[in-house]
Amino acid sequence: MNIFKRISLAWRRVIHKSDRQTVELNNLYRFLGIDPDQDDRVLSEATYFACMKVLSESIGKLPLKLLRYNERNGVETARRHPLYYTLHDRPNPYMTSTSFWSTVEYNRNHYGNAYVWLQGAGKDMKLWILPSTDVEVWYDDAKILAEQSDIYYLYSAAGKIYKFGSEEILHFKSSNSLDGIVGVSVQDQLKMTISGAIKSQRMINRMYDSGFTAKAVLQYTGNLNDENVKAFVQGIEKYSVGELSNEGIKNIIPIPLGAQLQPLNVKLGDNQFIEVKQYTALQIASAFGIKPYQIGDYTKSSYASAEAQQLSFLVDTLLYIIKQYEEELTYKLLTQEEVNTGYHFKFNVAVILRADLNTQIQTLSNGVANFIYTPNEARALLDLEAKPGGDRLLGNGASIPVELAGTQYTSNQPESTSSADLNSEGDSTDEESTEGNNEGGGKDDE
Repeated sequence: MNIFKRISLAWRRVIHKSDRQTVELNNLYRFLGIDPDQDDRVLSEATYFACMKVLSESIGKLPLKLLRYNERNGVETARRHPLYYTLHDRPNPYMTSTSFWSTVEYNRNHYGNAYVWLQGAGKDMKLWILPSTDVEVWYDDAKILAEQSDIYYLYSAAGKIYKFGSEEILHFKSSNSLDGIVGVSVQDQLKMTISGAIKSQRMINRMYDSGFTAKAVLQYTGNLNDENVKAFVQGIEKYSVGELSNEGIKNIIPIPLGAQLQPLNVKLGDNQFIEVKQYTALQIASAFGIKPYQIGDYTKSSYASAEAQQLSFLVDTLLYIIKQYEEELTYKLLTQEEVNTGYHFKFNVAVILRADLNTQIQTLSNGVANFIYTPNEARALLDLEAKPGGDRLLGNGASIPVELAGTQYTSNQPESTSSADLNSEGDSTDEESTEGNNEGGGKDDE
């Protein structure tokens, strides 16, 4: 736990919040060299915010399903399980599944840890997100609280401290952890890089405010300590930054006789400001596992590369996050008996790799033709209703089991006979057919 969180928790245990006490707490932070407004400024950095947005929305758009392996070694959706509706649709009365998992992922990335309190059990279970800044993680390795070592979560709220065991909290941590118990946030690891990106944005904002007018040297004759000189400089400053634009004075700076104003131009191109800023953005995005095109960098992007990058984003970034979610949910929400019978949670990643309609139809058609999907299963993936007779596997009749491969080339017919025998057989056949025709003709006549 960082020093910022420790001081915050200790202060809340002593006093209640008020405006005056909040100011005193901020002064205490600054006295100790801590910036209390760091989190707000970090979120205002464009690249950081874009990465947070991409990750949180990517997790939020994935449907979470509770599945079960059946007796035929297949997988079916366990819609009748008491937890299915809670996890798939409504974790609590105030949040949909989309907003809930997006918020959890947002906290996990921004603070390094996300905590979810499990209230109740079965169909009455509710999931509540705890503020990450108000939760302390304690590992009872000395077995002081129990005979078996466990992880405890101390939640501070309204001047009270609530203790939860590990079975009551869903803990999702970042991929960066020094002890495997508590995660480290990206903003802590890239503190200097993100701070530099914030300062560069501030510089751009100041240049906009000043009309892209840099500092200037004012040459005059007089004493620097004279109050009149300060008033003189402040007057010129008003003209230069456009404070008198409401009065129609925008681009003209009046200079008294004997004074000279020489600007000190700062050229962004000479300082490679754009290149450095772009490189910093790519560094922040790389730390999150975000691809360049996802933060608006299309310099080396095309349709084909973007599609490949989307697959790479799933494999290189999301799969680790999704696997952690699935493992934590399966372990904390399902009993050992349910796990042994094949119950497990799984995110549907197919929504990220969803192709165009033509590719979907072609893929599903190949699946049906090769005994992978039944027609109704393929129609269900297209959100179409089932049709009678569509629950049977269909396919090409030329397909045979592998153990019968090659038998179609083996001849089981007897050896060939002589041509005389064939001629005699042909004559008898012709006679029989003639007799048949005669008999048939007689019947027709009758």
